[in-house]
Amino acid sequence: MTRLYDISQTLRADLPVWPGDTAFDIETTWHMSDDCPVLVSKLTLSTHSGTHADAPSHYDPTGIDMAKTDLLPYLGPCSVVAAPMGDGPVTLEEILPRLPDNPQRLLIRTFDRFPHEHWPDGFRAIEASLIDHLAHQGCHLIGTDTPSLDPETSKTLDAHNAVQKAGMAILEGLVLDAVPPGDYELIALPLKIQKADASPVRAILRSHAT
Repeated sequence: MTRLYDISQTLRADLPVWPGDTAFDIETTWHMSDDCPVLVSKLTLSTHSGTHADAPSHYDPTGIDMAKTDLLPYLGPCSVVAAPMGDGPVTLEEILPRLPDNPQRLLIRTFDRFPHEHWPDGFRAIEASLIDHLAHQGCHLIGTDTPSLDPETSKTLDAHNAVQKAGMAILEGLVLDAVPPGDYELIALPLKIQKADASPVRAILRSHAT
């Protein structure tokens, strides 16, 4: 039987965001009344709120925006692996024994329990050599449950630049707590926003029917 896993964060008023970034807010602009039959709201948010896809323009001054980004990497066969609990970046040596052959898309779980209520200081980034290996294997997308592929204090963005060099796509802020390691179908399409450097996504994994 096919099973769906919602691996998205809930966008809400107390959503933790990157330090200094725009807080999420939703405000009702039209209220239901005798004169108005509908409810309408206004959103204030960062393009990187919650579970999101990075556009190349986020980390490359010549990169394309979200509206021009190819959708194919965000839809299709996907593998989920769990990194060992630890500190520092997730390395190729840690993940290699857990990798399937030639993964088309790879999501990496680093948290034992996703930190819904607080900003995760010291989260585990992804080592650029791991991304290089995945690219050599023909991988189209890398995703993580952390806010970024790179450390919070990074100025060089080695992992992001490795992704850009390989022409891969990025998902960040995934919630993988309930997902057993294995193979799935990923559905995580970003919004078509002109000039946007990223987009929130509703990320879903669909298990293979048995």
